[in-house]
Amino acid sequence: MRLLLLNLYYPPDTSATAKMAHSVVEALSSSYSLTVLCGRPSYDPTERRPWRPFQTEIAGRARIIRAGSTDFPRFSMKKRVVNYLSYVALAIPRALFVPCDAIVAMTDPPFQGIVGAIVALLKRKPYVYNIRDLYPDMAVAGSIVEPGMFARFWEKLHRWALCRASRVIVLGNDMRARIIAKGVEPSRVLIVRDGADIPPPGTPFPAPDLAVVRAIRGNFSFVLVHAGNLGFYGAWNTLVTTARHLANEGVGLVFVGDGAQRPQIEEAAVGANNIRFLDFFPANKIPSVLAAADAHVITIKRGLEGVVVPSKMYGILAAGKPILSVAPKEADAVSLGVQRGFAVAADPDRPAEVVTAVRALASDPKKLKAMGEAARAAAPDYDRVGELQKFVKIIDQLADR
Repeated sequence: MRLLLLNLYYPPDTSATAKMAHSVVEALSSSYSLTVLCGRPSYDPTERRPWRPFQTEIAGRARIIRAGSTDFPRFSMKKRVVNYLSYVALAIPRALFVPCDAIVAMTDPPFQGIVGAIVALLKRKPYVYNIRDLYPDMAVAGSIVEPGMFARFWEKLHRWALCRASRVIVLGNDMRARIIAKGVEPSRVLIVRDGADIPPPGTPFPAPDLAVVRAIRGNFSFVLVHAGNLGFYGAWNTLVTTARHLANEGVGLVFVGDGAQRPQIEEAAVGANNIRFLDFFPANKIPSVLAAADAHVITIKRGLEGVVVPSKMYGILAAGKPILSVAPKEADAVSLGVQRGFAVAADPDRPAEVVTAVRALASDPKKLKAMGEAARAAAPDYDRVGELQKFVKIIDQLADR
């Protein structure tokens, strides 16, 4: 069976979808013939490509076709849209001439699901839609697109694409519920989580880099860490308000990372000595970042549960660390965490509730330890290799059919 995978980003792009696309290709390429139709590297790439209408390269067992899309840096939304449109303008006609038996599409650009459905319709091939972020819901919630005629038209097209898909692969139970609510048959909506690399049982944690630990912990007696993108999806004001209430109790809130909302969060945190901001550390320092916290924060604003599914939860579990989930109860980070004992939850709209949860954690070392043990016990259930095998099984069933 020959598969055509559509996604704008692919290594040397460094986006999350580029990395996931590469992982999917590696998992599938032992059984299937893979062609990836992507664009020129533009998302913080480790290397660039010269412009050509199309260029082909072989990477492992996969054939990579790069459309000659523009490669503006990702920091300007208007220029990113130009990247999106130039990719689609070249990718659709090129896809029609790629021999394949099925199409797999991810969500870069944000309307890639619609593009995949169009290509599948024109080629009369089955279609698998792997949703990484849920659009246009995310664009509207992030004020990138205003509610109105365009958003309604986009949503209508997206629902058509969802209903065209033979299988819709989502990241969690909360996202699955959202997709089913859009009118998709539940049996066609399947969960494949991002997961994490889980070491074999009994493997000791690597010794953390003490310089990284000191940079994060400072003089705080109890440290909450939010490591990752500071986008529009988080209950940032609630977290800042919580930290201010705990300023005299030795509790520190440390943001490690960057994102569109960081300037606003920094402005809200002015004068709070127990809130600190650090840039991303190199990838090989991630275990040390995870080890430095007493508990890690996962946050989702009300209304975005199932639109955004933070994949960092699985790395936190692998590190054996507790989680403070400041998110609606429907979010996986809450429902799974509370059920399995590795997380405590608090309403993203109620800072007082978050304060109470943090105080309970900071004052109960036994509970904190038990949550860490529960986290590490749960981690093998979300092993990245096992999750990718679920993806392969979905394609296998499609091939058999």
